[in-house]
Amino acid sequence: MTESTDPRADLAERVAGEITLSEDPGATLRKWRTDFGVSQTDLADHLDVSSSVISDYESGRRESPGIGVVARIVNALLDIDEQRGGDRIRQYARVLSAGFESDIVSDLREYPTTFQLERFYDAIGATELTSGDHDHVTGHTVIDSIQAITRLSSEEFYRLYGQSTSRALMFTNVTRGESPLVAMRVVNPTPNAVVLHGIDREALWDHAPKMAQLDGFSLAVTDDPLDEILESLRELP
Repeated sequence: MTESTDPRADLAERVAGEITLSEDPGATLRKWRTDFGVSQTDLADHLDVSSSVISDYESGRRESPGIGVVARIVNALLDIDEQRGGDRIRQYARVLSAGFESDIVSDLREYPTTFQLERFYDAIGATELTSGDHDHVTGHTVIDSIQAITRLSSEEFYRLYGQSTSRALMFTNVTRGESPLVAMRVVNPTPNAVVLHGIDREALWDHAPKMAQLDGFSLAVTDDPLDEILESLRELP
């Protein structure tokens, strides 16, 4: 997939379509508003309506918004994001340019400088369980483990590395960590670090640390809320 010439328009179309076609438009609207980090009050102010209007749409107390209202809401979210620096729009553009849908890859970024793994782990509240051959990363990719493993070919999986393999791959929707660690065995070369999100040391697959050691990458776990992790990653220089 080539890089989008208008990531804002692409993102607007995706969000509006998902809300309009959803069986629960209010819940989908709430999901996207939260994803953009926009409060009901801020969205209402931008639309020049009361907060109760947004609340009623999201809760289903008000009839589902039509296409015109959805378009206004989506454009308001994008306007607010641009006023704040456009981080969410740029994030979406990076994912698209790498050839992925945003339900597979939540974030993909290259850093302007090398980050020590310890600093990266501190930023996302991760605990290292096994050290690897490298103590630094130059980027990260946040991946839905179920979507990636069930939908991506081995060639597509390799594209998760972005511009460099010296990165951290963070897998979300993890229950024990078995599938991501097995997937790492067939990807060559391996990343510098793998982070499993949503579990702690006790819930981890028993063989995971040993497999990480065999392949030479650092293995860590974190159960911090994903939205907070993504926000912390956006704040990295």
